[in-house]
Amino acid sequence: MNKLILLLLISAFACNNVQSQKNETSSEKSETKKIASKENSKEKINTALENWHKAAASANFDEYFNLMTEDGVFIGTDATENWQNKEFQEFSKPYFDKGKAWSFTSLERNIYTKKGNNLAWFDELLSTQMGICRGSGIMENVDGAWKVKHYVLSIAIPNDNVSEVTALKKQTDSLLISKLLTK
Repeated sequence: MNKLILLLLISAFACNNVQSQKNETSSEKSETKKIASKENSKEKINTALENWHKAAASANFDEYFNLMTEDGVFIGTDATENWQNKEFQEFSKPYFDKGKAWSFTSLERNIYTKKGNNLAWFDELLSTQMGICRGSGIMENVDGAWKVKHYVLSIAIPNDNVSEVTALKKQTDSLLISKLLTK
């Protein structure tokens, strides 16, 4: 009888151990899938951003704006440039129609995602006709496609040149500050 009890205990322990190993393996597979999914999202976001910049460089208006959400926002380098999608389309259409919009080439890009979220954010250094610029923004997954929801473009100014640039724009900034404070 004792041998039977001992045999049953060993069998139960072995079954539990096998189940525990299956759970660990399943957990490891799940974690691997999450990492792969996150990397896949980053690749898709990177591709969408590359295509967005290429569409501008090739003056493909429809492709460019199809890679933005309907409520997308573009913040330009000028303090007055806070473009909602429709206004940005109206502003930029003449540039696209002439066959030359703008050309931004990514030098460096960081993409950040959060598990289970349809939003991602990024920052990038760009080679542009204005020299090195910084772009940053938010991407939204819309029906399986990553699109630019919010983009901010700024001219990168070396710290050693900030005083010169500040002096250069002092009058324009002063006028705009006065105007905005009286609103």
